[in-house]
Amino acid sequence: MGGGGPDQRVAQALKLKYANRHGLIAGATGTGKTVTLQIMAESFSNAGVPVFMADVKGDLSGLAKAGSAEAKLHAAFMSRAEKIGFTGFGYESFPVTFWDLFAEQGHPIRTTVAEMGPLLISRLLELSEAQEGVINIAFRVADEEGLALLNLADLQALLVWVGENKAALSLRFGTVSTASIGAIQRRLLVLENQGGNKLFGEPALALTDVMAMAPDGRGRVNILAADKLMAAPRLYATFLLWLMSELFEELPEVGNPDKPKLVFFFDEAHLLFDGAPKALVDKVEQVARLIRSKGVGVYFITQNPDDVPEDVLGQLGNRVQHALRAFTARDQKALRLAAQTYRPNPRFDIEAAIRDVGVGEAVTSFLENKGVPGVAERTLIRPPSSHLGPLTLAERAQVVASSHIAGKYEAELDRPSAYELLQQRAAQAAKEADAAEQALRREQTTDWTTDQTRDQATDGDRRFKAARRYDGARPTRSAGRQEESFGAALTKQLVRELKGSTGRRIIRGILGGLFRGR
Repeated sequence: MGGGGPDQRVAQALKLKYANRHGLIAGATGTGKTVTLQIMAESFSNAGVPVFMADVKGDLSGLAKAGSAEAKLHAAFMSRAEKIGFTGFGYESFPVTFWDLFAEQGHPIRTTVAEMGPLLISRLLELSEAQEGVINIAFRVADEEGLALLNLADLQALLVWVGENKAALSLRFGTVSTASIGAIQRRLLVLENQGGNKLFGEPALALTDVMAMAPDGRGRVNILAADKLMAAPRLYATFLLWLMSELFEELPEVGNPDKPKLVFFFDEAHLLFDGAPKALVDKVEQVARLIRSKGVGVYFITQNPDDVPEDVLGQLGNRVQHALRAFTARDQKALRLAAQTYRPNPRFDIEAAIRDVGVGEAVTSFLENKGVPGVAERTLIRPPSSHLGPLTLAERAQVVASSHIAGKYEAELDRPSAYELLQQRAAQAAKEADAAEQALRREQTTDWTTDQTRDQATDGDRRFKAARRYDGARPTRSAGRQEESFGAALTKQLVRELKGSTGRRIIRGILGGLFRGR
């Protein structure tokens, strides 16, 4: 990059040892943010630093192809390189790995429901506090019962089980309402219809594949196809936040490395914070504050700096500010606030510069010695060495087919998890209930035979007594015999009821409830 005022140019460069201190790339639509992303990815790759970035418009796929002297902007690129003193400028391609949640424009990229966790699942589904409580209970039950939550089917099946056992769970964890479970199931259905079910499953993404190096020592550039994903912005933001969280949790502490282990670009960053609950914003702030000790640099890309919460914005030491348009009072206020976040430069007015810089130009500030923010400079962005614009579908397919991970994630695995285990338990419970019912039927049949024999004996005794009465003998009555006849009649009536369909439903209900409680 070349910087300075109208009469002076000062070279601007991002120092690798401060690249894990995070950064911000901001500016209105059409001011050059995509090209800035492209040349930063090129520079990091050449320095041996892997990159992960989302391609919202499809333009970043050009990183996989070298630029050309036949391109219509070739003359402008050469003029810009000469003007800023960018010697040795030439065209080259970069080692790119394409990813796609929908497995259409790149390798499938998945995680599991368990790895996503209850907080991010609740954020993804936009759940209320009560509904989030039910999700937390479901995850707790899954842990205790050894039920693996891999995909949406597992979570849906587990919620059904929670609903069937809500009385016992409510006594232990607090109220579990049918309405909350129903609302969550509807949100899961919407997510599934949006294609979100493709995100969850196995094989899950291995971070080592994201942080891989090319054979020539350059860092691989991981590009997530996000043009279709932007139709589900909550899914997009939640996935990228999950990936940040996974990097934070799994990578070891490295202190202050000479260069980052990975640089992570979070495009359309406002989607992460729009309507986010405080707990989520606090999590992002915590991850951003601590992940730099793992050697990971995070760069937020957005149209306006005030899209990023102040606590997060204060940690973004490296800034590239493209033009901001200030047509309304709100825009003018945002412009003033953006200018105030830079270290003043006596050679020009920062607020005016942010408003007036042209396409391919920006106001920049990078961390210097001891991590101190540098003075703001008005900077010309260098031209990209890779192809400017998207690849054709055939070119993209060729890159995917020749990838170092080709075939690793394409076939989805389906090992036994919560859905299958709960089905097995239900089948076993039904089998045991049927066996118990059959045993009860056999017992009832035996009792019925005994009652029939007793009835026949009673009839014979009655006929004998009637004959005696006929002969003038005085009959005698026994209270105990009266009670036995009444009990036998009641037993026979109960047996007849249990033999019917209503009785069988009662038995199944009782036994099924007992076995479900196991």
